[in-house]
Amino acid sequence: MGGKIERIHTEEAPKPVGPYSQAVIYGDLLFVSGQIGIDPKTGKIKETFEEQVKQIFTNIDAILRSAGADRKSIVKVNIYITDLSLFPHLNALYEDFFKDVEVKPARTTVGVSNLPMGAYVEVDIIAVLGQGRE
Repeated sequence: MGGKIERIHTEEAPKPVGPYSQAVIYGDLLFVSGQIGIDPKTGKIKETFEEQVKQIFTNIDAILRSAGADRKSIVKVNIYITDLSLFPHLNALYEDFFKDVEVKPARTTVGVSNLPMGAYVEVDIIAVLGQGRE
């Protein structure tokens, strides 16, 4: 199963904080690296939990657009959260992000002890290109 791997990069999302790509395309699949709530304009992480989650979704939207995809293309979401007591708040923000998506993606949420840059949340996704777009 050979094929070309294509790197995706947009200035509308933060630069990677390590030796990895914002996202890669392989075949019809888009793999977006874990996003934390970094504002791409400042390079700094947002302060509050809600600000971080909203920034993560803004960053994911930007990466999806740069690959010609949108929220309806997402088939899998992995979420890492440092404080599981914030899970209901996360769920409300997540539900708002996917409010216009009929078939919600599969999802895994994992409690972790810490994340890069002191982030509260990290999210990575897999999307299928050519899906859900009108």
